[in-house]
Amino acid sequence: MIGYVTLGTNDLPRAAAFYDALLGALGAKRSFHNDRLVMWSVTPQAPGLAVIKPYDGKPATVGNGVMVALAVDSPEKVDALYHKAIALGATDEGKPGERMKGFYAAYFRDLDGNKLNFFCMGR
Repeated sequence: MIGYVTLGTNDLPRAAAFYDALLGALGAKRSFHNDRLVMWSVTPQAPGLAVIKPYDGKPATVGNGVMVALAVDSPEKVDALYHKAIALGATDEGKPGERMKGFYAAYFRDLDGNKLNFFCMGR
C-alpha cells in the first residue's frame, strides 16, 4: 500500500549519512537523489524511505503523532538496528521489547527528531 515515506530534514548531507549507515544494514540502497531529496529502498518494487528539504523552503519540523515503522524479520534485528541508530546519534523513544504478544519493537528519533521504529511480528 505504501509507495514511499518522506521525512523532513534541515541538513540533507547529515540525514543522508545517517540513513546510508542505518538502512544499509537492511540491504537498502539509494534509489534516487537530487539536491533536495535522498531515497532508499531494498528493491525498486518495495516501498522507499526518503529524507527531503521541504518544497516550500520553510524549516522542516517534526509531525506530532507521525511515525514510520520499518518491518524486519527478527527481534535480534530489531535490537541490532535500534542500537545502530542510537550509535549513529538517534535518541531513544522506547528500548527494544515485546509490546504485546507477538509484537516486538524499538522506537527512536532520528537526527532531525522524526520518530521511527523497527518491529517484527509473530515470534
